[in-house]
Parts: sequence; C-alpha cells; structure tokens
Amino acid sequence: PDKIHLLSATIMQSIGVFKRDILQRKAESLNLEETLIALSISSTTNPAAQMAMEKLKDLRGAEIHLTHIPAPGDEAGLRRL
Repeated sequence: PDKIHLLSATIMQSIGVFKRDILQRKAESLNLEETLIALSISSTTNPAAQMAMEKLKDLRGAEIHLTHIPAPGDEAGLRRL
C-alpha cells in the first residue's frame, strides 16, 4: 500500500520554525505531547489522522515498555493517554 502521512508537512514545518525561531530551541523535533497536538490539527483535514485520533482512546490504561527513559514531554504525553 501507499504511504499515508498522518501529519501535514506544512504543520510540521510551521512547528519547527516556531520552535527554532520563536522559542530559540536547537532541536526542532517534537515530543509525544507536541506530536499529538500536531495530529489533532491534521485530523481536521486528513481522514486518516482523524481515524488515528479516534483510536487513541483505545490506548487508555495500556501498559507500555520503553527501552530508554522517556523525555519529560514524552512521559507527560504517555500519562495523559
């Protein structure tokens, strides 16, 4: 099957510019919480992203295993799910 992009490239670029130019952060990468916000924005125009958003509630209460200590933003995002 073809690749399906859940996150709009335009939204990702805009967030990267914001983090770099406004917040003056060196890293433009998104943590989990920021990624979920980008997904929610993308879901307004992307049916696949909308479906992914609807499935997030199925993760509530799930146990996960990480091979590393999560960054604070990732940990916060995981706890909120």
